[in-house]
Amino acid sequence: MNTTPVMPIRNVAIVSNAGAGKTSLSEALLFVGGAIPILGSVTQGSTVSDFELEETHHHCSVSTSVLRFSWNQTDLTLLDTPGAISLLGEPLAALRAVDAVLVVVNGQGTIRTELARLWTRIQELGLPCVLFVNGLDREDASLDRALEACRAHLACQPIPLVLPVEQGMAHEGVIDLLSSQWIRSEPSVAKPQIRPIPRALEVEANERRRQVVEAVAESDETLLDIYLAQENLPNEFLLSGLRSAILARRLFPLYAGSALRLSGVWPLLHALSLLLPSPSERGAVLPFSGTHPHTGAPCERKGREEEPFSALVFKTVIDPFMGRLSYCRVVSGTVHADSTVWNASKRCREKLGHFYTLFGKHHTAIPLARAGEIIAIGKLQHTQTGDTLCTEKEPICYPDLRLPRPVLSFAIEAKSKTDIEKVGLGLHKLREEDPTLEFVRHAETKEMVLSGLGQLHIDLALEKLRRKFGAEVLVHAPKIPYRETIRSVSQAQGKYKKQTGGHGQYGDCWLEVAPLPRGQGFVFENRVVGGAIPRNFIPAIEKGVVEAMHEGILGGFPVVDIRVTVYDGSYHVVDSSELSFKIAGALALKKAMETAHPVLLEPIMEVEIEAPTDAIGAVMGDLSARRGRILSVNAEHHIERIKALVPLAELSSYAPSLDNLTGGRGNYTMEFSRYEEVPNDSAARILEQHKATRPVAVAP
Repeated sequence: MNTTPVMPIRNVAIVSNAGAGKTSLSEALLFVGGAIPILGSVTQGSTVSDFELEETHHHCSVSTSVLRFSWNQTDLTLLDTPGAISLLGEPLAALRAVDAVLVVVNGQGTIRTELARLWTRIQELGLPCVLFVNGLDREDASLDRALEACRAHLACQPIPLVLPVEQGMAHEGVIDLLSSQWIRSEPSVAKPQIRPIPRALEVEANERRRQVVEAVAESDETLLDIYLAQENLPNEFLLSGLRSAILARRLFPLYAGSALRLSGVWPLLHALSLLLPSPSERGAVLPFSGTHPHTGAPCERKGREEEPFSALVFKTVIDPFMGRLSYCRVVSGTVHADSTVWNASKRCREKLGHFYTLFGKHHTAIPLARAGEIIAIGKLQHTQTGDTLCTEKEPICYPDLRLPRPVLSFAIEAKSKTDIEKVGLGLHKLREEDPTLEFVRHAETKEMVLSGLGQLHIDLALEKLRRKFGAEVLVHAPKIPYRETIRSVSQAQGKYKKQTGGHGQYGDCWLEVAPLPRGQGFVFENRVVGGAIPRNFIPAIEKGVVEAMHEGILGGFPVVDIRVTVYDGSYHVVDSSELSFKIAGALALKKAMETAHPVLLEPIMEVEIEAPTDAIGAVMGDLSARRGRILSVNAEHHIERIKALVPLAELSSYAPSLDNLTGGRGNYTMEFSRYEEVPNDSAARILEQHKATRPVAVAP
């Protein structure tokens, strides 16, 4: 019987802005923790986290990496996430798989919109946090500036647990305020040098430690009584009080140093294992909530092994050697490889494959998984990202991942006919890996459209498409799905008569067309009386009208929001047929629309923009230039949230424009709102451009 004790578990997501040094810090933690023998480099493409070719090419993370290793009798799992706002879906999904977060802030105190958005989700999930100010060895670094940025942009009051020994190029490590030791580190040397506090910093270090003790004492009444009685807190009370305050999000400890010089990494690693909660500790305070998939009743799990099995799939990877891997957080219970479980999201049984623990691109097979572990499951047939796996007898369904919607779209076409199938298959698999990508084939515009969260997101998808599936594509702006409608009521006759010997063709109908309120679509009415047109030919007229509505008379765009009424006509006993009345109906609609004041409609998007206060004027001016209408502006800390209605045609290049206006600190989301009339001057220009690009019909 296996009597190996279950190790304490810590699951931590590392999040930040792009360029703050998350991957370098992950590498430093692995090196100091003894998980790797040599310190890798992002610029050289030798880190454990960044192993995809796109990551080594761009020198940045593009996908969440799982790093599981053991240190100090603790099983640590780090999720190194991308920082680019175009890849925001990755860290947002990773936050659902962890029990705590390590937030990295650069030494210049720059906090961009993507980190502010992540912080909002962290607060919603109630995740305990540790902060790390990275890059204190840079000349322009300042711990005080970083602290002020956290207070201003994250609306939290971090409590420093280290004191830097010099900053900038003269940086010489940090003083750990909990152990009252000076911890110096050298690049490529995992073991730090532990020295007494420099005499010149003794007074400041004692004062900073006193502030830490007071903050911990004030977080708990019992500790406050001890502090008031003794004017201090014994170390065991200090550590336990600090852990409780972090779990309850009353305190946010802050560490600092330099990942490249390994400065401050050793005390940070201690903090991750000693101060952050285990899955069962967090689950006891804030249980994992879900619903019963059949009744909708609230359910919860507290993250214990004794509970029924449940797991959340937060990521899918299609590995060229191992096939499809589903990254799961085992929320509760215990499960064995090759078991059969219930997919509560799809409501079907799922046969589990092999289980693996993850260390970058390396996989280690394991026979079973316990509550709190993050694993990969091989070759699931029905399960996708965001699905819940559980026992069929005691099911639970966890909320979806709430990932952002795409904001940037491109039309793509295969470079050669032989690549068409590869493009479709490849994009389907990429969509499985990344739910924030969207891929559709528009029947109306005859285009394949790929949508993502930004230019980098789209570029990376196309690079993977070429590398993994050998598909080359051409990219261009997608066509705008314009519509046509009418402003007034009109009548017209459609008469089709053809005699070629024998039975001829004869269909005659009178139609009235009238506008409908926007969004009503199409209504067909029959008001023929006295048998002018036999009833069996009325459906043929409607079919002809519907087919004619596929191409309007202005630019060949679909016609919408009209009521068509057939009220008169005539027929021939021998020559009339369904085909002749179908053609007559189409002819009548075209003629009636010519005198019904046809107009062009364009799709209007509801856009929500987040921009820093100092750029709000430029953003609003740009929206007005794009024919946008501001609906509301709301201030939230140093961010302004704008809601506006903007024509889709004006948003094709909005992402880079917003980056320029906000210095990369802005972001936006959009969704379809409605169709509206295009102004006359814009309509004339659109129709002229469409006429120039529309293929000319060639007579046979």
